[in-house]
Amino acid sequence: MSVSTIPVTCYYNGQILRSKTDVEYEGSETVIEPLEVPVECTFQQLIDMIYLKTTIDKRRFKLVLICKYPLRSGKKFQPYPVRDDSSVRKMLNLVNTTTIEEIELYIKLVRVKAQLNQSMGGHADLFVCDNYNVAQFDYGCGPSSGLVPDIGPNGDDEDSADEERNDEYAEDVDDECDGDDGDVKVDRHASSFRTTSDETSDEPSPVNYHLPPTPQFQHVENLDNAVASCWTPWVQHTTGNSSGEFVIGQVFNSKSDLQEAVKIYSIKAHQEYVVVASSKKLLVLRCKKAEECHCPWKLRAMVVKDTSLFVINKYTGPHTCVNPCLNRDHHQLDSQLVSTHIKALIQAQFTLSTAAIQVSVMEKWGYQISYKKALDGKHEAIRQLFGDFSESYTELPRLFLGIEQANPGCVVVWKTCETNMPNTEILQRVFWSFKPSIEGFQHCRPVMSIDCTHLYGKYKGKLLIAMGYDGNNQLFPLAFAITEGENTDSWGWFLACIRNRITQRTGICVISDRHPGIMAAMADPHLGWAAPCAYHRICMCLFASNFMTRFKDKILKNLVC
Repeated sequence: MSVSTIPVTCYYNGQILRSKTDVEYEGSETVIEPLEVPVECTFQQLIDMIYLKTTIDKRRFKLVLICKYPLRSGKKFQPYPVRDDSSVRKMLNLVNTTTIEEIELYIKLVRVKAQLNQSMGGHADLFVCDNYNVAQFDYGCGPSSGLVPDIGPNGDDEDSADEERNDEYAEDVDDECDGDDGDVKVDRHASSFRTTSDETSDEPSPVNYHLPPTPQFQHVENLDNAVASCWTPWVQHTTGNSSGEFVIGQVFNSKSDLQEAVKIYSIKAHQEYVVVASSKKLLVLRCKKAEECHCPWKLRAMVVKDTSLFVINKYTGPHTCVNPCLNRDHHQLDSQLVSTHIKALIQAQFTLSTAAIQVSVMEKWGYQISYKKALDGKHEAIRQLFGDFSESYTELPRLFLGIEQANPGCVVVWKTCETNMPNTEILQRVFWSFKPSIEGFQHCRPVMSIDCTHLYGKYKGKLLIAMGYDGNNQLFPLAFAITEGENTDSWGWFLACIRNRITQRTGICVISDRHPGIMAAMADPHLGWAAPCAYHRICMCLFASNFMTRFKDKILKNLVC
């Protein structure tokens, strides 16, 4: 190996498996590619090198890089997202700072969604007057011969009352914002976008078609076509003029994509804006210091009729106001943008601390966000990745119904509380066991262990579990339950469900800790677990652990065991 290169082994076409102490890459179709990466390699150079070596189609897939990163002890590993030049240098430096001789780099392939321009109808060119001489973009070469839909408040569709009301509203907002650019319209006969301002150009220059952030990107810095400027990390991709400002005619896939692009633009420029008007079809923004410093910056965008696209039809920039000092936080750096930034980090390690999120945002944008904003961003990222807590609980009945239908003989027992709302109940407990577990326990040893663990999330609770032991002394899952807590009533209900619905064997040895709820339930003669039907014993491992916690003496602990 040359001194100027670092050996890196790339894994793809598999999946990342993460435990508390290690992270591995497995899969029946996993492909391994060795690389010799220069020590001064940048993130973009590394991406290009991987595309070239692996022959992955960059038009179809984006790459999310995860490095197997050792912790301080050297015996534990965790996933480390590689997403910029700094993280690449940190990854390559592992060879010099640790005992690692070869770096493992896991590649996740994210499929790029098809561009919306294929569904826009027949061939059409986008034009607008005085647009900074940006390159022409041609779209819509599909077989359809449909007309290009109208945009703006001056559309030709007179049959829609809603459109007329929106037109009047948009004109009022336009007058309030003192816009001096014309509205964007579609010339149905020429199939092109044109402006309707008083001063029109004889030779309109073509406009660039903007492809904004979309959900398939884990990080906004992975965007190939986004609003760029001298202060953005993707400066090599310009979509407007050379200064990186927005331009009239830029089209975004949705209103949320436009809002995200403007937020990033404002954060990088250390400027703030206020929303003048916002609806499903209109977005008007102006500088926060427009009245104080007479800053002319404003942006107006409208929806493309019959689509979700948003087009900028009026824009005045850049900012002329100056911030005498920088604030610690930024108004546009909200929890929604924070969630977009940390989504890949949460996906790799969902236990990421709020303090680590604050540090990551500080390194990314240079602003110190509040603890609450970081926590809200984390919750939003978890919701987008794993779903909403309340919606998940709402799906529980459908989930267990599907389990019962797919597993005949499965036992599910519900306990709910009534409410004043019709057709609505509050979940208190649910018990379930699978038919193979019920039948298999008949051939296991007459021993059963019961225990409880905490549920972490918005709704607290406990997960109760009962395990058997087979002939090889291996654990055999028997029954599970989600309850509101660990108490005498919940343990009694859980053990009653096992006795009534799972097994009626006698002489079973039940092993548990010394929780008062378990002790009371096992002694209750009406539940069927008192001697001689069953015999209760205390787990020595838990007893020794509690003994060590109380007395802090390893010698006495070994004597107990």
